[in-house]
Amino acid sequence: MTDLSTPSSDRVKTFMDGLEAADFAETAFTTPKPLSESTVAILTSAALHHPEQAQFDPRDTSFRQIDPSRRDFKLGHWSQDVDQVGFAVDHNVIFPIDRLQELADQGVIGAVSDVHLAYAGNQFEVQGIRMDSGPEGAKVLLDAGVDVVVLTPV
Repeated sequence: MTDLSTPSSDRVKTFMDGLEAADFAETAFTTPKPLSESTVAILTSAALHHPEQAQFDPRDTSFRQIDPSRRDFKLGHWSQDVDQVGFAVDHNVIFPIDRLQELADQGVIGAVSDVHLAYAGNQFEVQGIRMDSGPEGAKVLLDAGVDVVVLTPV
């Protein structure tokens, strides 16, 4: 039986302590181009979506494409440990699209991608992401010309 008096974040940490990291026989190595020439995208685990997109359900390992020209983001993360106040005040706390555009305007990065991705990060079984939607999302970003991804874990 789970002790519900313990905060869920502590229960998750205890659970995660027992998991072994994946061991890959071969790892990818790339030499990235300079940031000033790179197209940058955001990948968030905040379960962001636009109003017309399906909300994330528990155990949903799919992703949503986020349109950076819009500002009608919905935060779909359902964990009780996520403080949604910061996001309500400024979406850049979770999805720093305006900060990326400022970096592009300053020439620090080459461009902001037209495609960004959101997953539901509070998953216990990540096999679906690792084997299916993760590679699928990577292909979406590569096909969009993305060179660098900023991760915003929630």
